[in-house]
Amino acid sequence: MTKQRLYVYSRRLLIIAAVVLIYVWAILGLPVIEIKETSMEVMGSIFSGLLQPDLDYIYDPAGEDLLRGLLDTLAIAFLGTVIAGFLCIPFSFMASSNIVKTRAIVGTNKFILSFIRVFPDIVLALLFIKAVGPGAFAGVLALGIGAVGMLGKLISESIEGVDLSAREALIATGGNPIKTFMFAIVPEVLPNFFSFIMYRLEVNVRAATVLGVIGAGGIGTPLIFALSVRDWERVGIILLGIIVMVTVIDIISGKIRARLT
Repeated sequence: MTKQRLYVYSRRLLIIAAVVLIYVWAILGLPVIEIKETSMEVMGSIFSGLLQPDLDYIYDPAGEDLLRGLLDTLAIAFLGTVIAGFLCIPFSFMASSNIVKTRAIVGTNKFILSFIRVFPDIVLALLFIKAVGPGAFAGVLALGIGAVGMLGKLISESIEGVDLSAREALIATGGNPIKTFMFAIVPEVLPNFFSFIMYRLEVNVRAATVLGVIGAGGIGTPLIFALSVRDWERVGIILLGIIVMVTVIDIISGKIRARLT
């Protein structure tokens, strides 16, 4: 065995050993799993609620119901996605090294997008709840700001992968920077842009459900109330409504993205 192969094998063994040690350390740090005596009873009640949901809660003309909660959740996710779609555009282009040649500008915008991605949606929601109060507006702001990081990164990478030959051809024929940008860059990026937006909408629908649990509007609010009073039939119908809504959104979004790509 040559020295080079011995070095390669030794390095791989060290990496594998390090990964194994990390997993062992993480597992040993976990608390001992204890199953409470009431766990089976609670699980049985939840499954009973799923099998016998409160159908009267689906629509109630006189007050709060499932359909209103699902529509609020969908509206929060949609508005948050729209806000993120607009806000991410300037960051995406300024973070693309093939569009902006100044490294400082590109690096700064990449850092901003990375910094935004550090904060989970639930943390942003808690911050906005403190700033603007509980409700749907806090959820919209949390999803709108939080999605900028992910969308900006994906779109900037898509821009950096654009073939610039069409742009160079337009420049050679005397096209100004605005025309070359609109007719050479934008058409190449637009399908991926809408595809990423639809994917983010799927993510935001799920996130909006969770944010309602902490008071950021949507179906999560009545869900946490039903859980707190152990109204398992209402919990069951809310969970079934969330499952149906997310499934329908996934199917529609998947078909739209398939046509865009």
